[in-house]
Amino acid sequence: MSNFTKEQAVNLRAQLLRASVQCSERCLYQSAKWIAELASSLKDPADFNSPDDPDSDIAMPDGYPPDNIPIFSTSEDEEESRLEAQEIGNYLLAKSFFDCREYDRCAAVFLPLNHAPVNASSVSPEQDSQTPTRAVKGKGIVPAQSPEAIPRPRTTTLPPMSQKSLFLALYAKYMAGEKRKDEDSEMIMGPMDTGATINKELIEIARRLEDWFQERAVQGKEAQNQGWLEYLYGVVLAKSNSNEDAKEYLVKSVHRNPFIWSAWVELRDLLTNVEALRTITPKLPPHLFTILFNLDANQSLYQTSPDTHSAITELLKAFPTSHYLLTQRALLYYHSKDYEESESLFSSIIHSSPHRLDSLDHYSNVLYVMSSRPKLAFLAQLATQTDKFRPETCCIVGNYYSLKSEHEKAVMYFRRALTLDRNFLSAWTLMGHEYIEMKNTHAAIESYRRAVDINRKDYRAWYGLGQTYEVLEMHHYALFYFQRAAALRPYDKQMWQALGSCYEKVDRPVQAIKAYKRALVANMAYIEPSSSFGSSVTSSAGDLATNVFLDPELLYPIALLHEKQSEFEEAASYMELVLAQEEGPGSIHPDELPFGTSHLENEDDGVAGQGTGVTVTTSKARMWLARWAFKKGELKKAMEFANELCEDGFEVEEAKALGRDLRSRMEGKGGEF
Repeated sequence: MSNFTKEQAVNLRAQLLRASVQCSERCLYQSAKWIAELASSLKDPADFNSPDDPDSDIAMPDGYPPDNIPIFSTSEDEEESRLEAQEIGNYLLAKSFFDCREYDRCAAVFLPLNHAPVNASSVSPEQDSQTPTRAVKGKGIVPAQSPEAIPRPRTTTLPPMSQKSLFLALYAKYMAGEKRKDEDSEMIMGPMDTGATINKELIEIARRLEDWFQERAVQGKEAQNQGWLEYLYGVVLAKSNSNEDAKEYLVKSVHRNPFIWSAWVELRDLLTNVEALRTITPKLPPHLFTILFNLDANQSLYQTSPDTHSAITELLKAFPTSHYLLTQRALLYYHSKDYEESESLFSSIIHSSPHRLDSLDHYSNVLYVMSSRPKLAFLAQLATQTDKFRPETCCIVGNYYSLKSEHEKAVMYFRRALTLDRNFLSAWTLMGHEYIEMKNTHAAIESYRRAVDINRKDYRAWYGLGQTYEVLEMHHYALFYFQRAAALRPYDKQMWQALGSCYEKVDRPVQAIKAYKRALVANMAYIEPSSSFGSSVTSSAGDLATNVFLDPELLYPIALLHEKQSEFEEAASYMELVLAQEEGPGSIHPDELPFGTSHLENEDDGVAGQGTGVTVTTSKARMWLARWAFKKGELKKAMEFANELCEDGFEVEEAKALGRDLRSRMEGKGGEF
C-alpha cells in the first residue's frame, strides 16, 4: 500500500469518488458513505514518491486535484450511455421516490404492472402473510406450496432501459418487500414476529433477473454487464438460502466491478468459517477491495492473528486517517480480550470524529466488560445527542442501563433498536443476555435463536443458548450449543471451559478432560511444536508448562475427573500444579513432576512469583493432597498440608480435624513418621 506512486494515488482517489457516486445513484447509501470515507482518508497524493526519483518534487499529473468527477456517472458503453441520457427525467423521478421511501412508486416508474389490481373484497387484511419459500438450486426461488396453489405473475416484456434504471427499479421492489415484511411481523417478539415472515417480492425479482440474464446471454452481451444486477441477484439468492449460487453471482459482480462494496459485504456474510474464506479467495480479482474484503472477512470470523494486524498496518500507511481501519483494529483487540487497547483506540476515534456512530455499540460492550460506568454514560449521552434513533445508540443506552442492573429498561432500548432494524445482530444477542438476568429463559432462547438466524457465526449467541439450556438443566441441548460456540472460537478459554463443565454433567469424563485441556491450550500464547500437550489434548500433567501461568480453575476439575476414573497418581499431579499457581510460573521445578519433563515455553507469559496466591480452589487442592498423602501413609507430608491449610483461612475446620487424626496416629506409632 505504501508503495503507491503519485499517479496511482490520484487515479485511486478518482476511482473511489466515481464508485461512491455510482453507489449513491443506485441508492446503496451505506456503500457510498463507506467508499467516500475511504477516499477522504487516502494519503495526499503529494506525499507519495515518484517511481523515478523518490525525493523529487515533480509536478502533479494533469487532473489533480481531480475536477472531472461528475455529479452523475456515465457509462463507457455507448448503448448504455444513450439509454441513460434518454431516461434521465424518469430516473430522477424514480430516485426521488426512493429517497422518500416510496419504493412501489419508484419501481412503477420503470416496471409495468404484471398483475391485475387486487379486489379489496377478495383479500382480508388479516390473511396470513407468513407463507414460506424454498430455494431450488439452479431455479432461483420457488414457493414452498405447490405450483397450482400460487398463481404465477403474468410475464411482461421489459421496455428497453439502462442497467442503472433496471437495478434501481428492482432494488426498490426488494426494499418494498422488506418494508412489508417488517410491517407484517408487527411488534418485536410479538405473536406475528416468528422470524418466518418472508419478502414476497423475491420471486418476481428473481424471475425478472433470470429473464434478463438469459436475454443478455442470447444476445452475446454478457461482457457488457456492469455487475450491479449480479449483486442484486446474489442478494435474492442469499435470502432464499441458495448460498452457493449466491456466492457465484456475487463473485461475478465483483469481477465486473470491484468497487461494489455491497457485494463484498454480502459475500462476507455468506462465509461460515475460515476454510470457506480460503476457498473463495483465489476466485476473487486482484484488487485493493479484495485486500479490504479479506480483512473484513477475517474480522467477522474472529481471526485475531498477527497477519490480520499486519494487513491493517499496511493499509493504514495508505489510508492513515481511515476510521474504518482503526475500528477494525479496535475490534481485533476486543475479540482477543485486550480491552485496554480496544478502549484506547475507540476513544481516539471518538475524539477525531465525535458524531460517527458506526460500531460504537461494540465500544459500549468493551466499556461494559470493563465496568467503566462514567465512560459508558458519556458515550450514551454523546450518541443520544447525535442521533437517538440509530440502532447503535439504542444498544449503547441499553448497555448503560444493564450496567446499572436496570434490566427492564435495557430490554426496552434493545427492543427499540430492533424496531429500527430487525437485523441488528448486537441487539438480539444483548437482549438475550438481559432476559437471562431476568430469569426469562423462554424469551432469552428466542432472542438468541433470532441472532443465530441473522448470523450463524455469532459465537456469543450460540454460547448464550448453551447457558440458557444449562440453566434449564437440559445439558444435552446445552452441549450442542457449546460445541458450536467452541468451533467458532477455538482459542477462547471460556468456550472450552463451558463445554468441559457440560460434559461433566452428562457423565462423559474423558471428553470433559479433553475440553478442559483445550481450555488450557487456549489460555496460552505459545505452544512448543515438540510438546506432546500442544499436539494432543490427552497429555499428562508432566507435559504442561512449568514456566507459564495455568488457570487453577481448569486444573482442579481435571484432577477431580482423573480421580473419578481412579487415576489417582495423575490426579495428584494436577493438584500439585494447582498449588504451584499460588506462587506463579517457575515455582515448581520440572524434575518435581512425576510424569515427564517436556513443557511449554513462554517467557513473556508470566514471571516467577506472580501467582494467584491462596484461593478457595488452591486450598481445596491442598486438602485433597493432604488426604492423598494420609492415604499413602506419608503422615509428615499430610501434616504439613494440614498446617498450611490452618494458616490459609480456607477449609480450616476440616484441616484441624485432619490434623487431630494425624497426631493421634503419629502418637500411636511413637512419634515415628
